[in-house]
Amino acid sequence: MRIAASFAALLVAALTLGGCATTAMSSKAARDAGIATGFINKSMTVGDEERAYVVYVPRNYNPVKKWPLIVFLHGAGERGKDGMAQTEVGIGTSIRRHVAWFSCLVLMPQCPSGKWWDAAVADIDAALAQTLDEYTIDLDHITLTGLSMGGFAAWMYGAANAGRFAALMPICGGGNVEDAADLAEMPIWAFHGADDPVVPPQKSRDMVEAVEAAGGRIRYTEYEGVGHDSWVKAYDERGAIQWLLKQRRGKT
Repeated sequence: MRIAASFAALLVAALTLGGCATTAMSSKAARDAGIATGFINKSMTVGDEERAYVVYVPRNYNPVKKWPLIVFLHGAGERGKDGMAQTEVGIGTSIRRHVAWFSCLVLMPQCPSGKWWDAAVADIDAALAQTLDEYTIDLDHITLTGLSMGGFAAWMYGAANAGRFAALMPICGGGNVEDAADLAEMPIWAFHGADDPVVPPQKSRDMVEAVEAAGGRIRYTEYEGVGHDSWVKAYDERGAIQWLLKQRRGKT
């Protein structure tokens, strides 16, 4: 039983006994009840190894209602086992600069050192499953984003789990054009720097063309004069985060 559900059940019982007609709960009451907010350090077991990851929980989180969730996959430079490096590049820094934009939870797993995300899918799966168990998440409002190595992973993991995500936002990555048919039903907004010396922007262009050819709904932003770190501009675009949070599974 998820923690949020059991907590909500206890709350309903208490209010019923007290003769109250509402199950509403203020964010202050949630915090007073011991629900931590901010960047929360988490751990899980994958195989026989313990892994660390982070979940960002907004200050006004209230377990009585369902919340959107963004899953963020980091780049190669943030691999490791400290469970924190992935919060320091990409979406984590945008949260710190623009906290008001993120009325959602953000899941940030960490890929182990020496691996690529395609060899660490179990880490993504386990972190996502544990987050869904511990928090009240709207299952129709889960989106996926990633940068560089995580941009490749967003294309890959998004195609393999197309029925799970409401939208996809890959940044400076690339994918397998043969996956285009699996991605065609999902809203996608891709980003790349025109002067990226690490991952050629053609990698994103190829995916955009393939998804469009498959009948998909895709938007592409290529930043002139920007190198590999196009995620800085992408995650700082207010419209991008707003777009992610507007998407719902099964809605056009």
